[in-house]
Amino acid sequence: MRGRWRGWRGRHPTAARILASATTVLAAALVLFALLMPSQSDRFRPAEFLRLPVEAIFGAALLIVLPRRPRTVVAALSGFGLGVLTVLNCLDVGFHEYLGRGFNVVLDWSLLSDAQAYLQDTFGKGGALGIAVLAVALVIAVLALMTASVVRLGNLVARNSATATRTTLVLAVAWVVCASMGVQFTGVPIAAEHTALVVQDRAKRVRNTLRDEAEFGRIAKKDTFANTPPSQLLTDLRGKDMMITFIESYGRSAIEDPVMAPGVDATLTSENDKLTRAGFAARSGWLTSATYGGSSWLGHSTFLSGLWVSNQQRYRTVTAGDHLTLPGAFKKTGDWDTVGIMPGIQKAWPEQKFYGIDKLYDSRDLGYQGPKFSWSTMPDQYALAAFERLEHGRKHDKPLMSTIILTSSHQPWAPIPETVPQDQVGDGSVYDAIEKAGKRPGDIITSSQKSKEEYGKSIQYSVTSLIDYLVRYGGKDTVLIFLGDHQPMARVSGDHASRDVPVSIVAKDPKVLDRIADWGWTDGLRPEHDAPVWKMSAFRDRFLTAYGSTPHP
Repeated sequence: MRGRWRGWRGRHPTAARILASATTVLAAALVLFALLMPSQSDRFRPAEFLRLPVEAIFGAALLIVLPRRPRTVVAALSGFGLGVLTVLNCLDVGFHEYLGRGFNVVLDWSLLSDAQAYLQDTFGKGGALGIAVLAVALVIAVLALMTASVVRLGNLVARNSATATRTTLVLAVAWVVCASMGVQFTGVPIAAEHTALVVQDRAKRVRNTLRDEAEFGRIAKKDTFANTPPSQLLTDLRGKDMMITFIESYGRSAIEDPVMAPGVDATLTSENDKLTRAGFAARSGWLTSATYGGSSWLGHSTFLSGLWVSNQQRYRTVTAGDHLTLPGAFKKTGDWDTVGIMPGIQKAWPEQKFYGIDKLYDSRDLGYQGPKFSWSTMPDQYALAAFERLEHGRKHDKPLMSTIILTSSHQPWAPIPETVPQDQVGDGSVYDAIEKAGKRPGDIITSSQKSKEEYGKSIQYSVTSLIDYLVRYGGKDTVLIFLGDHQPMARVSGDHASRDVPVSIVAKDPKVLDRIADWGWTDGLRPEHDAPVWKMSAFRDRFLTAYGSTPHP
């Protein structure tokens, strides 16, 4: 192969020089891109790539002085490391886009399987497989190209050591001058140490993650209501039929963003009027979720346990323990049967015991025979109808404490179900035509505007399904708590959006809402902009205290 290349180069010297120069320029461009690559998509601008990276200057100086064999080894290892850093930076970009945070190299690898499942639900098995193969190929290509690029540049500076030495000295002096004088271009410092800072930040995050694991383990063992006797728990809700319902991705942006808010706010107003006519009243506030854009189970566990469950390790820790949850508190009294309606669960769920749920209905237990709506296994209207048929509508010796997770507003928000007459819900087959007529994920997934519009419609559908159910089947002793688990991803909620989600308590009995009169919440289903904002983990203790529970740590 090498002989053929030399022969071709001898026959075509001009083309060979041009090809070699182009390859060298490409190698330098790849290395500079990797050294200066931001970790958030909104920071990708030309000025970020018109800087002097100090790592390149030190790297060139080192490669100039090293003998051939050590130089090759150091260059190859440096290039491979730079390739790994580039892959991690790409993961950072994706995680910031969807989850509002960077990639955690300790905890987040397990989320890649969830991403694959999401792609499969969105694009089908073939599409998801193709994307996975392409992603693996790109990772291999980045690692190989970055390694080859640094080795090539190392050989180049070694062959031209005098010129390389002078150039490196000039660039070093320029970097020091720019750094000491704070020289900037369009607000971006010319002297860059981006890669060193990124590596330091990643190391710091790893240390903090490991430290947090031990610290949270101690926190999770403390519980204000751990030893409260059953007779002193929830005394002011005895006899009430309780529902805690999460609406997927129902965030503050749905109510306040100028694209989504008009439709969502109109729905909240009309549904609140519907509640009022049926004899219900509502009060609403804001909670700051422990997660953003996804990982709904972190929001669920934070709200139900009263602990700040902001990453997967915390989730594993808390669900492996016996910290009292809201469903568990109702169960502990002995005066409620606890039920879970969770259409998003498609396999064994050992967390059922931790949450204190006696009977669980997942996607396989609800009798649905209709189509999936992308990730969502069934429409919310059907899930609630199945809850009525399987549990709520039956005779019980005790009131129910039901935990319900609605999924129709899960991204990618295409296709979206439509409300059908209640007597036509049946086994879900009625949704076949609706699913086929709906938009495809590919129609909206690349457009922020379209994603916002369809997201807003999905929230309207979910809220309408829940309030329709409550008005139709709720009674004088029904108490509904419903909230969002997190904000939608950044492409919909906007860059640097808050993590706030709406929360509402709905009841017919005025005494229920009287108990939270001092919370300062807004009347109705739409919380005012300046309504109180609490951390989601604060709700459990406030709720237990408001309704007659006595602390016994």
